[in-house]
Amino acid sequence: MLTYAIIFFVLAIAAALLGFGGLVGTFSSIAQFLAILFAVLFVGSLIYSAVTGRRAPTSRI
Repeated sequence: MLTYAIIFFVLAIAAALLGFGGLVGTFSSIAQFLAILFAVLFVGSLIYSAVTGRRAPTSRI
């Protein structure tokens, strides 16, 4: 999800350099939404793991 936020941020910069004003607003708002969603989910997972004491399963090879 954070990768998508970074991709939309780069697309917004590229659109700004090329002069596409409408796309800049769209891409930047999408990137902002995804970054906030990522932060909320990250904090939520930290709180969940602190309350339950569980950790994410790791694969052993």
